[in-house]
Amino acid sequence: MLYCFVITMRIGIDASRAVVAQRTGTEGYSWHLLQELPRLGALHELVYYFNAPPAPGDFPPSSRLRQRIMPLPRLWTHGRLAWEMALHPPDALFVPAHVLPWLHPRRSVVTVCDLGYLYYPQAHPRLRRLYLHWGTLCSARAARLVIAISEATKRDLVERYRIPAEKVRVVHLAADPSFRPDIDLAAVQAVRDRYGLAARYFLFVGTLHPRKNLECLLEAMALVTARHRAPLELVVAGKPGWQGDALMRQASGLPVRFLGYVPQDDLPLLTAGALALTFPSFYEGFGLPALEAMACGTPVIAADASSLPEVVGDAGLLADPHRPEAWAEAMVCLAEDEGRRAELRRRGLERARQFSWHRCAVETMAVLEEALRL
Repeated sequence: MLYCFVITMRIGIDASRAVVAQRTGTEGYSWHLLQELPRLGALHELVYYFNAPPAPGDFPPSSRLRQRIMPLPRLWTHGRLAWEMALHPPDALFVPAHVLPWLHPRRSVVTVCDLGYLYYPQAHPRLRRLYLHWGTLCSARAARLVIAISEATKRDLVERYRIPAEKVRVVHLAADPSFRPDIDLAAVQAVRDRYGLAARYFLFVGTLHPRKNLECLLEAMALVTARHRAPLELVVAGKPGWQGDALMRQASGLPVRFLGYVPQDDLPLLTAGALALTFPSFYEGFGLPALEAMACGTPVIAADASSLPEVVGDAGLLADPHRPEAWAEAMVCLAEDEGRRAELRRRGLERARQFSWHRCAVETMAVLEEALRL
């Protein structure tokens, strides 16, 4: 491993995303990665910069880990973190969330998860969109190296922002360990009863957002309901976005349940109990719900777009996100063919084992050490 042969350095890491109350994609990535990095046995000193105290026990003491809690209600990245970089600069800085502080060490690494705001600008308030665009663009250009969470995101960085391909490293994410194949069936039934769900349901996980392409899934569900006699339900778990009202009107009269935000403890149970995860998204930086479903042994139907084929591989069914009839056909196939579901369960579990947070941490540390040598 590369880190065994590198002189000890001090690596600062923006840990602000790891202390939010409700962790979604980027926050979950930060939390898991920051859990794993101190366990690698690398000789480097790690300094975690928090904007609020972490939860007790989240980051156990380590001889190689220091924590700097630096509260500031606003402009933390470009204010408080930048000030820390001026006063006590580490040998390298790692920011796992798009935007470097305006003042940062020359050896800095930034992770870019996706450029969705370029494809769907209407989904973000104007100021937020401009901040994401200019912050990501400037950070990717200024960083010594850039981590992309998929080959699809790397292509976007090269094609849309003209970032040289040779400075972008792809490091894949992993599923939360709570998504596993041996989830207790009684617990699955209990959560199904608590939400009042049908015995057989398809699951969608994600914010109600145009790029998630729920309109296609609702059209497919209408076709499924007309073709399949046994009762089937579509369960939508995710925060209502700005498209939520229109989707609920489209779903009127269909066997569709909108659960809103689902606590993290319930998601593995809902996923394990589903006939399949249905994920027709037009654009994903990685597509973590698909990997989480495979880690549970739940079959996946995913769009053959952006990063999803890269994550799912041949372990799931891929369908054109513009063709609801293709989705209906895949959903009916899995509802009726137990053997096909069993085969996808086997393939999905094999595929999910190729991704781990330990591997993510090892590969991330290799990128940080590479930046230290440049």
